[in-house]
Amino acid sequence: MQASGERLLIVKTSSMGDVVHAAPLAADLARRFPSAAIDWLVEEGFAAIPRMHRSVDRVITVAVRRWRRAPLAAATWREVRAAREQLRAHRYSAILDCQGLLKSAWMARWARGPRWGFDRASAREPLAALLYTHAVAVPNDLHAIARNRALGQVACGTDAAAPATFGLQAAALAGGEWLQATSRPYAVLLTNASRASKRWPDDRWRAVAGALQARGLRSLLFAGSAAEERDTRARAAGMADAWVAPRCGIDTVAAVLARARVVVGLDTGLSHLAAALGAPTLGIFCDYEPRLVGITGSAPCASLGGVNASPTVEAVTSAVDVLLGRGAAAPCVP
Repeated sequence: MQASGERLLIVKTSSMGDVVHAAPLAADLARRFPSAAIDWLVEEGFAAIPRMHRSVDRVITVAVRRWRRAPLAAATWREVRAAREQLRAHRYSAILDCQGLLKSAWMARWARGPRWGFDRASAREPLAALLYTHAVAVPNDLHAIARNRALGQVACGTDAAAPATFGLQAAALAGGEWLQATSRPYAVLLTNASRASKRWPDDRWRAVAGALQARGLRSLLFAGSAAEERDTRARAAGMADAWVAPRCGIDTVAAVLARARVVVGLDTGLSHLAAALGAPTLGIFCDYEPRLVGITGSAPCASLGGVNASPTVEAVTSAVDVLLGRGAAAPCVP
């Protein structure tokens, strides 16, 4: 295809980690077509991530999660029409749906241009493949980042074999309480997850915080909801030198993550975002195989655990030492 001076559309709406994993695709497209404008269709709650991408021109938001709660409301249909109008404002040289769901494939149809997506054997929902102009076979055993980049290579001739770059840049950190909390070296502990099977025992988190304090680092913790904040404060109460941040937006969290000496987190979107922003990051996996979605980034990073393989405190603290430069580690980029 010839995309010089034209537009390309990435459809990757959710969830946070999945959106982060599509960032290298945007970077690939920008390298292949330096003068092309790149648009991104994303769920409103994660729009801050493509807005951090230096190569993304326009971010178009949808609110499927919120629309489902009031599908017949007039406001819902106004927002749907507005999203459709934004997508139809330009004709795209290529529309790349790397979500692979019926909802994402259907929304990709709102835009004008050839639609590329995973074939029936590759898509998360096989029926989505019926809605594409071109369905591409991509191995299911690749890391999520590699799958997205492989789709871009077939659709647009990008170089999926080149080292992956994320292209995300965090904003400056606001002053006041944040500057005081981050005035000395700190680590971030991401202790919350969307389901119980992903979580790590509180006593292990407290042991890690103690080990970080012994290495001269304060521990900062985040919470995304009232329930998480309650649990996080209880968890942090038994930690050495820990501070629970007030609830805040992704932009502020990203600014804190990017400046951390090390981030230790569960298999959650914020852990993937930390690595994408260049923070040394350790991922703790308790119910999923990291070879498919392991922590990757431009700084040293690592993933421990797997299905029914919760890592020990000793394994985590040893890996933290490596990430802090007490051992040897190469940047972890697929």
